[in-house]
Amino acid sequence: MRRVQSAHVLPTPQLSVPPTARQRRRRNQRRFHFPTLAVKQFLFSTRWISLGLLSLMIFALYLVGMDTHFYLTMIPVEGTLAVPVAEVVTASGLAGSHIFAADPVAAAEQIAQVPGVISATVTLTWPNQVLVRVGEDTPIAVWREGGHEYWVTDNGRLIPSRVVALGLLQIESEMTETTAVPSAALPGNDQTDAPILEFIPADVLAGALQLRELRPNIDKLYYRPSSGLSYQDGRGWRAYFGAGTDMVQKLAVYETIVADLLGRGLTPVYISVSNQEKPYYLAN
Repeated sequence: MRRVQSAHVLPTPQLSVPPTARQRRRRNQRRFHFPTLAVKQFLFSTRWISLGLLSLMIFALYLVGMDTHFYLTMIPVEGTLAVPVAEVVTASGLAGSHIFAADPVAAAEQIAQVPGVISATVTLTWPNQVLVRVGEDTPIAVWREGGHEYWVTDNGRLIPSRVVALGLLQIESEMTETTAVPSAALPGNDQTDAPILEFIPADVLAGALQLRELRPNIDKLYYRPSSGLSYQDGRGWRAYFGAGTDMVQKLAVYETIVADLLGRGLTPVYISVSNQEKPYYLAN
């Protein structure tokens, strides 16, 4: 205690802030602090990210929609022999379409409606490649009526003739009145060019093909609803065979009648074996 009481009190020096420090303090107080955190939260919010992605998608769609490389300008068609390629392309509705707007299923269905086409497939490949494969209905005979020719398909359907068919059996229609449902609705035909029949009766077609098989020299048959099938015998008369697949028996009866008439010195005008059990003829 004696030591403390006897200690001298030293005066503290007076401290002052240097002028440079005061200026620096005032300058720091006036400086603007950029709100970095607030900006980051604003820019990287989910709303702005979604808006940016939407803008990019709209811009990409615009580029794709305006770029000619995404339009179908060349449409190759495979499998056509008689059906014109231009008709297939027109029926598809793909010419000039955008790759995103093209519907291959609908195009194939429309192509299948073309007369003579039984199947069609359409394949699309990015960005503008398309391939059409067509299966045609092969004609087995030619139907002539009113100066027009039609193909006869395997199921008896009549379709417009595309090209000249060589070697096929010719069937000339001698119908003078409408005996069946008119076929004016056939694609590719108008009212004046449509045949009276839309389908050849199955027994008539079967009989015609069987006659052609039994007599390969027959290149033309005639048809009437009342008498069926007939052909002009090269010896100068008309022979009537009706319809059906019993042409073997009818031919046998026919040749027997011909031999009998010629043996008696008679020349037939016509011979009918449409009903082989009751044949009849006219001879001179």
